Amino acid sequence: MWLIQAFASAVLLGFYDVFKKKSLNGNAVIPVLFLNTLFSSLVFIPFIVLSAAMPGRMADTAGGLLYVPQAGWEVHRFILLKSFIVLSSWIFGYYGMKHLPITIVGPINATRPVMVLVGAMLVFGERLNLYQWIGVLLAVTSFFMLSRSGRKEGIDFRHNRWILCVVAAAVLGAVSGLYDKFLMRRYEPMLVQSWFNVYQCFIMFGVLMLLWWPRRHEGSPFRWRWSIVMISVFLAAADFAYFYALSFDDSMISIVSMVRRGSVIVSFGFGAMVFREKNLRSKAVDLVLVLVGMVFLYLGSR
Repeated sequence: MWLIQAFASAVLLGFYDVFKKKSLNGNAVIPVLFLNTLFSSLVFIPFIVLSAAMPGRMADTAGGLLYVPQAGWEVHRFILLKSFIVLSSWIFGYYGMKHLPITIVGPINATRPVMVLVGAMLVFGERLNLYQWIGVLLAVTSFFMLSRSGRKEGIDFRHNRWILCVVAAAVLGAVSGLYDKFLMRRYEPMLVQSWFNVYQCFIMFGVLMLLWWPRRHEGSPFRWRWSIVMISVFLAAADFAYFYALSFDDSMISIVSMVRRGSVIVSFGFGAMVFREKNLRSKAVDLVLVLVGMVFLYLGSR
């Protein structure tokens, strides 16, 4: 069951990346990210309020999947920490997504399971077998091949700051994934997902007012697009399936993270058909290597 939820999360996450790219093209990053956190928090605030007002009814609705339990500061401090980790990853990732082709960003993000796998090995005692090592090597090889594809578009992986942003976002995302497994072993998924979205909104409002608003005329102007709403809708749905998958006792964060990176198939397809990006043939070879690597990771983790 948790594997099905992971695949559902992957598809939803692919559409999230597509709407994110569409929203960020020629747009100011900080306001788009703030609105993303605002709309995401608005999705979950009704569940928080209803769970506090009528806990019995909410606990019985939909098998309790929408019920947000009450918790004190000893729990919320861990959720707040997750908000800072995720926002740091998103800020880096949004800037990278704005300035780079989605057909490059997607495959780089797809190597995130390798980082999670190594982290899971160190933190949770998960061990790599032969198949998993093959998957790791294929993912690393694909990254270097992708750098060659990027050079054809004038993108130097070693000195391009937007590539560094995407890599930083991937590393922080891997840290977040490991931390999610820690949280899901202790707390209900809706408790974590709902409150971390609310905390993110408040944090991003501070960033918006302190960093962007005073200098709003210096960079790209903000333009409202309806695709900004869709970012939040697909992200909330993808995260719900993701947290639900991790709530199963037998779930493995390394596998869930790997399956979620399958979202690159959706984003790559839209990059080719909708955004009309270049050098698709060489990038497709890199993507196939990533996907084959994920297959080996899966085979080694069965």
